[in-house]
This record gives sequence, C-alpha cells and structure tokens, in this order.
Amino acid sequence: MSSNPTVSDLRKVSEVTDDEITAAGDAVLADLASEAYPLAKGWILDLLAAIANHKGSQDAVLTDRDAYKRNMVHTAILLAHPVKGWSNRPTDLRFSR
Repeated sequence: MSSNPTVSDLRKVSEVTDDEITAAGDAVLADLASEAYPLAKGWILDLLAAIANHKGSQDAVLTDRDAYKRNMVHTAILLAHPVKGWSNRPTDLRFSR
C-alpha cells in the first residue's frame, strides 16, 4: 500500500469496511458542511475535500436524483485520501491545509 492510500486502497486491505464507507456517504448527504469524518483504525477523511476533488459528485449533490447522488458521493469517498491520526477526541479532528 502506498504512503498516501485512497479509501479504496484501505478497503482492499481491510483497514476500512463497506459499512464505514456507506456511513461516510450518508454523512455527506445529511450535511454537506461535514468536514472531518472518522473512519476506522485512526483514519479520518475530509468529506468536503472528497466532494470538491470529484467533479461528478459536485454535480450530483445538486440534483434530486437520489441514487445518482449516492453513487457519485460513494465514488468520491473511494477515491479520497484520508489521513492517519485520530485519537477519539473531537478536538483532534482537524486537518492542516
């Protein structure tokens, strides 16, 4: 695995589960202002960056086609690069940009 894995890479090596990916997608669809989202084993994902870096998702969240929206958000999450370093404290859910 590379030093900058995608969520898909982490899923392949069982660092992240399908349920966690689905939950992250649900979080995006429930609140488009979500940023830091804890995955498993210390990985966190910037949900806004995941959407911003995937044009299909940017377009999809503006539609009323729920299945299309969900699929595009799921794809953006799989392609996103989470960071390691979450310690179970909400104040630690920060990103350096």
